Amino acid sequence: MRRRTLLAAPLAVLAGGCSAGGCSARTDPALRLMVPNAPGSGYDITARTVATALDVDHVRSGVEVFNLAGGGGTVGLRRLVYERGNGDLMMLMGLGLVGAQHTSPVPVTLDAVTPVARLIEEPEVLVVTGDSPLRDLDDLVRAWRADPDGLAVGGGSAPGGPDHLAAMLIAEAAGVTPRSARYAEFDGGGVLLAAVLSKRVAAAVSSLGEFAGQIDSGQLRVLATTGSERSRGVEAPTLREAGLDVVFANWRGLVAPPGLDETQLRALDDTVAGLRASATWQQAMAGFRWSDAYLPGTDFGAFLRRQDGRVTQILSELGLDT
Repeated sequence: MRRRTLLAAPLAVLAGGCSAGGCSARTDPALRLMVPNAPGSGYDITARTVATALDVDHVRSGVEVFNLAGGGGTVGLRRLVYERGNGDLMMLMGLGLVGAQHTSPVPVTLDAVTPVARLIEEPEVLVVTGDSPLRDLDDLVRAWRADPDGLAVGGGSAPGGPDHLAAMLIAEAAGVTPRSARYAEFDGGGVLLAAVLSKRVAAAVSSLGEFAGQIDSGQLRVLATTGSERSRGVEAPTLREAGLDVVFANWRGLVAPPGLDETQLRALDDTVAGLRASATWQQAMAGFRWSDAYLPGTDFGAFLRRQDGRVTQILSELGLDT
């Protein structure tokens, strides 16, 4: 087994560059970055932010981002595994893909990929429209308990993904049986945003960075955040502060095909090191309110295995395992 072939800012700030004499463009082959779900999703936003930062700060020029949606990310995972030995391809992924392995039929799993790095972490937010009659978390809890099948809570991940897990943990803490709660699944944050703004769902759970612009503008109102501490720039309590004992975080990282040699692995490691040193990336993380959660490949592989076990445990405890 080769090393690490184991399991599991608003874009306006991306206009900077290197200081004079500070960076020089690399001559590596073109790097492709796959997004395993739809445009506008958290994966998509993160991948395009990575590509922009690499290009602007001359770490890797001309990075191509492409979307291959389906199966909660498992279509992209299958494509990645079939690209064995391709050192010029990475996939942006996160907790949602870990969960999709448990809820979607998959011919391949994350134990076949090469973990490259975990990049960021961020809390989830529970939001309603700015004019929603649900003024605070207590209002939502009362309405949810009264009609769990009628009150739709939307998320941008498949069952087993972060939005679904967070919503079900919130439901359980609120006294709503998870199996009776109505979870409306959408393929990524972009589609979910349209659903909540058009009031097709009463509330939505998503990563903070995906809805930051709409929260700042007042289109969306945050009832609570899932982190252990209040989120910077968000006028809303944590779930614990609001009376529900839930703490939950989402994360995203990069994986590559299996079968890479040491030269290919070093090139990807160098790319990630250049990304993390990029001023553009640092500005984007601040703008999107992401936290740096870097883990290198071997540690990331161990983390993926732990996350897989945690998802299994949560789904079982909530009575949602298949």
